[in-house]
Amino acid sequence: MVLGIDFLLTALVVVIAPGTGVIYTVATGLAHGPRASAAAAVGCTLGIVPGALAAILGLAALVHASALLFQAVKIAGVVYLLYLAWMTLTDRGPLRFDDNAPTTRGLFQIARAGFLINVLNPKLSIFFMAFLPQFIDAKAGGVALQMVGLTAVFMAMTLGVFLLYGFFAAQVRDGLRRRPAIMTWVRRTVAGAFAGFGLRLALAER
Repeated sequence: MVLGIDFLLTALVVVIAPGTGVIYTVATGLAHGPRASAAAAVGCTLGIVPGALAAILGLAALVHASALLFQAVKIAGVVYLLYLAWMTLTDRGPLRFDDNAPTTRGLFQIARAGFLINVLNPKLSIFFMAFLPQFIDAKAGGVALQMVGLTAVFMAMTLGVFLLYGFFAAQVRDGLRRRPAIMTWVRRTVAGAFAGFGLRLALAER
């Protein structure tokens, strides 16, 4: 396993780049505060596991090769993102912008939603299949073990960055909540972002 500065920088760019997980974590921080944003970050991070595991076991190639399987997972992902967009726009579900702190059950639902965001993205496993092998030292052997190690580092970076995103979002929450017009704009923007990601996924090719 080649855990050099090139891998760390590349992974950091990938993690920092705004995507569904980042938008979801930030929106959760704005809606419910730091504990909820942490739950979202954990859920999104755990959602990486199935895609990475599929890449390690070679299942990503099967998804990529099978048009029917790829389309089935993609459609499920599109529907879920559009569902999140609608729930956000109508101020319902895990991203409801209210004053009530989420219960333990609520935190679980937030984490579950973040988990599903990544699980229902068929491009994630294909990304890992193309991304991780670049940093594998084939001469050292133990390719699967090296991929597991790189995945663990990538997940740790994801969790750390997402926690920071969520923390800063939670810090500005109180100030924004005193301005209902801004919160309405934020809610619509987040809903639009989810709808946009859903459209992009719908247009994705294998």
